[in-house]
Amino acid sequence: MGGKGSCARIIPLLFFVLILAGCAGGPGAGGYRGGNIAGNWVSIQRGDTLGQIAKQAGVPLLRLQRFNPGVDARRLAIGQRILVPTHRERAPGSGPYRYQVRPGDTYSSIAQRFGSTARRLQKANPQLSANALNVGQLLEVPSGGTARTSSASTTQASSSTASKPATRSRKLPDPGALPDSAHTWHWPLKQYEIARAYGADSHGTLQPMLLSTSADTQALAVADGTVRFADSMRQLGRVVIIHHRDNMQSVYALCERLLVEDGDEVKQGTPVCDVGYRHDTGRYDLLFDVRHGGKPVDPKQVLR
Repeated sequence: MGGKGSCARIIPLLFFVLILAGCAGGPGAGGYRGGNIAGNWVSIQRGDTLGQIAKQAGVPLLRLQRFNPGVDARRLAIGQRILVPTHRERAPGSGPYRYQVRPGDTYSSIAQRFGSTARRLQKANPQLSANALNVGQLLEVPSGGTARTSSASTTQASSSTASKPATRSRKLPDPGALPDSAHTWHWPLKQYEIARAYGADSHGTLQPMLLSTSADTQALAVADGTVRFADSMRQLGRVVIIHHRDNMQSVYALCERLLVEDGDEVKQGTPVCDVGYRHDTGRYDLLFDVRHGGKPVDPKQVLR
């Protein structure tokens, strides 16, 4: 397929946008490199250091390090994800963390990240319901024990320093049982061809779906939801991310012109953007991705 190499280069950026274990819509949702990154996950790029990231975010380096337990600042790997705290969050040397809830968070996932337990987290926040966390809420997170490292962290970083190139798993992520609400979604284009199906390429790298269409075509919301991101992303053109019921997200990238704004409530079939022309492929292409709780899902599982 034409433009295959170019498409491969933008995949890590798409995953950075989402996670989309779904980070769009969280604090500083427009946080791409060169913009406001406080509150977002960022993917390590060549030449990055934690000091540079902390300086750009305007947060102390020590706080950044404490929000990424297990990350070795001397062995950062390209593509490794780093959580950048907001100015409201705290990571004292002793005592509980102050953590701001992000999309897709649960008590269990938050506690696991900081080496705590869901029971301890609930006890520290008796005023909050574990089943009704809201994005932006501040939690006290008791620390202790061995914290989990961030995705693509220590193991991946170590492999990057070895003489043998790192290998990626060819096994596709298991999204788990999808909610019933995700089985009535429509395709984002009325007329399209699948230029590239969702799945792992020959190197084991997961590739989102790429749809080609004709000129003057609009991408449509696949289901009712709320726009949590509508802005430009480097190498991805203009991007729209919509959050749907039951912790589902849909992503529309390589757009030419945005037709919605951050915070808009949209119905299924609402135009969200004009599909853009790509000189490298000679086509009008839409990069489309689906997430459940931040984990990638084959769009064919939900689109009808």
